[in-house]
Amino acid sequence: MRHLILSAAIPALLLGACATLPGDAAAPPPIMAERAPPPHFPADLSPAGVAAADDHLDLEQVHGDAAMAFVARENAASLAALTGDPRYETYRQEAFAILSATDRIPGPSFLGEGIGNFWQDAANPKGVWRRTTLDSYRSANPRWETLLDIGALSAAEGKDWVFKGANCLAPDETRCLVNLSDGGKDAVVVREFDLTTKQFVAGGFVLPEGKHRISWLDQNTLLVATDFGPGTLTESGYPFIIKTLTRGQALAQATEVYRGEQGDGGYGVSASVLRDGRGAVLAVLFNRPLDTFSSETVQWLDGRAVRLSLPAKVNVQGAIRDQLIFSVDQTWSQAGETFNAGSLLSAPLAGLRDGQGRAEAIFVPGNRQSVEEVAVFDNRVVATVYDNVRGRMMRFLDTRGRGWLKADLEVPDNVAVHLGDSSRGSDRQFYSFEGFLTPATLNLLDMRVGTAGRSEQIAAAPARFDASRDVVEQFEATSSDGTKIPYFVVRPRDLVMDGHAPTIMYGYGGFQVSKPPAYIPEMGKLWLEKGGVYVNANIRGGGEFGPDWHQAALNENRQLAFDDFAAVARDLETRGITSPRRLGIYGRSNGGVLTSVMVTQHPELINAAVIESPLIDMLRYHELPAGASWIGEYGDPRIPEEAAWIAGYSAYQQLRPEMDYPRVYITTNTRDDRVHPGHARKFAARLGDQGHDHLYYEETSGGHSNDADPVANARRWARHYVYLAQQLMD
Repeated sequence: MRHLILSAAIPALLLGACATLPGDAAAPPPIMAERAPPPHFPADLSPAGVAAADDHLDLEQVHGDAAMAFVARENAASLAALTGDPRYETYRQEAFAILSATDRIPGPSFLGEGIGNFWQDAANPKGVWRRTTLDSYRSANPRWETLLDIGALSAAEGKDWVFKGANCLAPDETRCLVNLSDGGKDAVVVREFDLTTKQFVAGGFVLPEGKHRISWLDQNTLLVATDFGPGTLTESGYPFIIKTLTRGQALAQATEVYRGEQGDGGYGVSASVLRDGRGAVLAVLFNRPLDTFSSETVQWLDGRAVRLSLPAKVNVQGAIRDQLIFSVDQTWSQAGETFNAGSLLSAPLAGLRDGQGRAEAIFVPGNRQSVEEVAVFDNRVVATVYDNVRGRMMRFLDTRGRGWLKADLEVPDNVAVHLGDSSRGSDRQFYSFEGFLTPATLNLLDMRVGTAGRSEQIAAAPARFDASRDVVEQFEATSSDGTKIPYFVVRPRDLVMDGHAPTIMYGYGGFQVSKPPAYIPEMGKLWLEKGGVYVNANIRGGGEFGPDWHQAALNENRQLAFDDFAAVARDLETRGITSPRRLGIYGRSNGGVLTSVMVTQHPELINAAVIESPLIDMLRYHELPAGASWIGEYGDPRIPEEAAWIAGYSAYQQLRPEMDYPRVYITTNTRDDRVHPGHARKFAARLGDQGHDHLYYEETSGGHSNDADPVANARRWARHYVYLAQQLMD
């Protein structure tokens, strides 16, 4: 998630050096006394043994009677504690004012000759898909034309539709595949939409609800990977077969063109149609995931599937003429040359087909750098690069056999830089930058002008909170193995370092997802303005320093990510910024693994934890959709050796009645079809069984993202910050 701000009164980010305290040394690993296993720890770690030790399997039934009764009881108790707080209504109103503000920057996407945008506000909580011209978009008051009103569509069809984007056929982009989710689920219904008539196409392409992978091949043909019937999905519920679907055909009539295997891991096969700026097809590629991070890349050429000699851990970014542009997440040798993990490369497709072609480095990041986002044009590549978790932006010009000419594009110091949508046909790229105390500025880069292109500021987001009293610093903590872990602190500039400051520490630490500086308006308004401190911990498992930073915490090394987080908590106390009484943590999704483990391993370091949309039962995560797709990240609990290391941290099995845990707040969503709500339910139930005070709330719509509706989202943020205020400020 990305967030926005502006402050004319202070520099973008007042970053201190990554200093450590005098005498800072690696924290020794904790010495654990021998003790009996937790009461619900499985007698054996086989799937059957894990299930036998689980007294809350009924809570895994998403809409089961027992589960729904549990949710109703827990919701009632939590709402009484949170919405009954006198701060709740103020927080809700402040959050809703931010989420529904009409002076937000409308997020742009190139749409044919114009600019598209999906917009939600108080009058349109479900949102409208709309468009305008580029000249109008540049103006102070763009004139928008509504394409599709999701609220009106929902009312007309009696459905809780959530807009999940549209895929439009280049180059004219008048025919689009609109994705509609029932209640915010990842699974969507797909319908063909005509932008000229602003109507769904009668007799057009329609796909039933599913986790589809779809690309336009031409105006009358789609490449589709989906549920084609019994036996066509992996154990994670993702497709492993690609078919062509011709206009007028039913899904059952589609023609198979590629097949993986039912035992494949990851997120399912997909097809990519790589086009140039005129819309001409440069290559059709199929991606077959083998696990969460490894895959086979295949070119569909003259009706044949030809495997390319790419490494298993690769990210295809696009193509320029006959050259494939890609980055590698592992060290890779090709034609006698070796490229470091994290490198951005190009190579001729013909050479990748026969294994003989030489790859060429576009950019090789340094030790504390990573390539974050990439956009490919007809003769150039634009990329964002993070240097010690601070953003830079670069352009690389293809000199046709004479190497890649690099130019740094101007952005402020000490901010995060994000690539937005791009138009290959017009050589334009939207991008933005932001900081913890700096609202986003949106720019448009026109690469047809000059050597490096011309940048034009389109809009600057207004400030949503008073940042004039705060500063940002960057420090390092020393983890259990001596590794330096960077983290950012946003605090009042006049803070007395006596450990009294109420502090939220955020972490994620997985899936090579970077967490650079971000302006979070709800946090600023509901927390910083009230004297709180915010900490962003860049622990291992993320992508802040490239693939190696991520892979350092995979599988049997997962404990290092938890050690990193605990090291930051200790470092905050050592510096006098906060203390365990005033420190709370927040994490969602994979961050729920992190926060739940912090609760069970280091309750002495914290007094609050918001655990949102979490994975928690790591010995059964592969049994709960779509958990098996993440085995490459965590390991496979069905393998005894791997089950042993997972069991060592899995918070659901590690809960103990004799421990003094803080009152935690666990929250999830009934319609989350990415991370099963059973994780959160079972953790809350076991806390209750053992007599530990806790709060649990389950929203009934919104899906994994929890942001489908600004009205519901404002209530969500108000609950979060009321809880944190109760635990850390009261």
